[in-house]
Amino acid sequence: MVFELIKKSMLVGIGLALKTKDEVEDFAKELVKTEKLSEKEGKKFLDELLKRYDEAKNKWGEMIEQSVKDMLKKANVITADQLDELRKEIKELKEEIRKKPDTTP
Repeated sequence: MVFELIKKSMLVGIGLALKTKDEVEDFAKELVKTEKLSEKEGKKFLDELLKRYDEAKNKWGEMIEQSVKDMLKKANVITADQLDELRKEIKELKEEIRKKPDTTP
């Protein structure tokens, strides 16, 4: 059936993730009309499509985030968390130095 082929094609992760949610909804609604699906079938298809869209979008976001982290690590760029940790260590060291008695003659 043409509908099943189109449905499987649309559910491909990356292609789906690159579409906006509105585009996915519009596509599904148009497909429901052209394939003359019942209201129940149409709703089920739209719900499944939107679920897959959200999953693909989240996975895509995680992959991008990991890629950026890897790239920053390879470029030896410090992260905000690492910078905050260094600031904390410097503050603690300054406090220790202030607490030590002055031993200069």
